[in-house]
Amino acid sequence: MDYRLRLAKRMLFNKRSSLIGAVLAVTIGILVIHVNFVIFQGLFDAIVRDISNYRNGDILVTDESDYIDKSDLLLVNWFERIPYVEAATPRLSSTAEINMIKNGKRYEETRIPIVGVDPFRDIRTSTVHETILEGNYVFSRNSIVLGSNVAKDLGGAQVGDSIKVKVVDRWGEDQIQRFTVSGIAKSPGGQGFDYTVVIHIDTLRDMLSRSGQTGSIMVKLNDPSKALEVKEFFLRSFPNDDFRAETIEESAEQQLAGFRSGIAMINMIGYFGMMSSAFAIVTIQMMLVNGKTREIGVMRSIGAKRKDILIIFIFQGMIIGAIGAGVGTAAGLGYTYYAKETKMEFNNSLPLEVTYNWEKITQTALTSFFLAIIASLYPSYRATKLLPVEAMRTA
Repeated sequence: MDYRLRLAKRMLFNKRSSLIGAVLAVTIGILVIHVNFVIFQGLFDAIVRDISNYRNGDILVTDESDYIDKSDLLLVNWFERIPYVEAATPRLSSTAEINMIKNGKRYEETRIPIVGVDPFRDIRTSTVHETILEGNYVFSRNSIVLGSNVAKDLGGAQVGDSIKVKVVDRWGEDQIQRFTVSGIAKSPGGQGFDYTVVIHIDTLRDMLSRSGQTGSIMVKLNDPSKALEVKEFFLRSFPNDDFRAETIEESAEQQLAGFRSGIAMINMIGYFGMMSSAFAIVTIQMMLVNGKTREIGVMRSIGAKRKDILIIFIFQGMIIGAIGAGVGTAAGLGYTYYAKETKMEFNNSLPLEVTYNWEKITQTALTSFFLAIIASLYPSYRATKLLPVEAMRTA
C-alpha cells in the first residue's frame, strides 16, 4: 500500500502549477458571486432602506378610497402604544407650482411634489431631516425645505429666500402662499426628497382645504421583522374603516419588482461563471491525467485497481474544491467586510446596504466544492480506462 501512497503524492503534487490554476478557477468563480451579491443585493437593500427611512416607513397606512379622516393624533398614539413601534407620523402629499425672483429674473417650476409633515414627529420617524445640506428642517408654518434639484432649477435658491407656492385645493381653486426657505435637502443617489419640497402639514391642509385629513401614516418599528404582525393587528383593530396597511415590501413593490428581476439575472450569470470554472477544472484534470500516464501505468502494472486510480483523482478534485472554496469564501468575506465598513458607493450613488447572508455564503462554497468533485469524475474515469501496457508505452 505504501507504493500507492507515494505514487499518489507524486501524482497530486508534481504538477503544482496546474493545481494552483484549478484552485484559482474555483476561487475566482466564488469571488465573482460574492462581488455581485455585495453590489447588486447591497444596492437593492439600500433602495429599500432609503424608501423606508424617507418615504414609507416599515408600515405605510393609507385609505382605500381617499384621504384618512380619522384623527392622525389618535392613530399615531395607537401605534406608539405597541412595544414594537418606535414612532409614527402623519403626512399629506400633493403637487405644486413654485416660483421665485432671483437677481431680477423669475424662475418657475410646475408639478413639483409637495409633502406636508409634522416636524416634531417626522424627525422621530424618518431620516429626511438628516439630509438637510444647508439650514434647518421645517420648523414653522411658513418655512419650506427645498430638494437640492428643485433649488437648482429655481436659479440656485438659498436658505432665507422667499418663494411662492401655488396648489389647487379640493374645490379646484388656486391657493397661493409665500414661504421662506429654511433648508436645502440632498440625499446620496437622489433617493430622498431631492425633487420634492416639504412644508408643515397643517399649512398644506389649509391650502388644500383638507382640515383634519391625512394622506398617510408612516410607522417606524424598532424591530422591522414584526412589520407583518403589527400590520395585521392594526387592520383587525379598525375593521370598519377603509384602511390599507402595507409593509415596505408591499408598498414599494412596483419600484422594486424590476430591480429584483435584474438581481436574479445577475446571480444566474454568477453561477454560469462558476460553471465555467468547473469546465476549467475538467480541462486541468485531463491535462494532469495525460501528464501522469506513466505513473498510472506503473500503478496498474504493480497491482493497483481501477478504483484506486479513480479515488486518487477524485481526492485531487476534493482538494481543489476545498482549497478553492476556502480561499474564494475568505476573499469574498474580505470584500464584503471592506464594502460594509467603508459604506461603499459609486460616483455619489447611495451607500450600499451590505449584509452577511450566511446561508448564501455557505451555499456558494458547498456548490463550488461539489462542482469541483463532479468536474473530476470524467477525467478520473478516463484515467481508469488506461491499460498498463498502453500507458507505459505511451509515456
